[in-house]
Amino acid sequence: MKQISLSPEQTKCFGEKLAKEAKPNSKARVYCLRGELGAGKTCFLQGFGKGLNIKEKIQSPTFIIMSRFPLRNQKFNNFYHLDCYRIEEPEEILKLDFEEIINNPQNIVAIEWPEKIEQFLPKERTDIVLKILDENKREINIKNYKK
Repeated sequence: MKQISLSPEQTKCFGEKLAKEAKPNSKARVYCLRGELGAGKTCFLQGFGKGLNIKEKIQSPTFIIMSRFPLRNQKFNNFYHLDCYRIEEPEEILKLDFEEIINNPQNIVAIEWPEKIEQFLPKERTDIVLKILDENKREINIKNYKK
């Protein structure tokens, strides 16, 4: 599915809608956000967080790699936001209990810069590719992968 966003607000709305539509799986629900710096990945995730009723502002966790947000009275118990930009070796992600996180059906997970840990990504996931078309305009491609 391809969509065009004409503003950061619209990008957030797409993220919010996707989060509201998310349904639990046999494992964690995983979303991989791809795109160059400034493409709107974190903006998309701010809307995604709103769709999960998260009150804190979602910020890129680049320096800490992972943030966890407990979810109350919802389809999922936890939202994990990972930013793999600073990961140098893919195996580093395993030290953060990544395999346990993505195998727990009570988790919903968003990963920025997933190409850094490609070999550890689940086969069943949703890839969201954001492409810069101009200053505010973005192309957002969403593709679901099944086992």
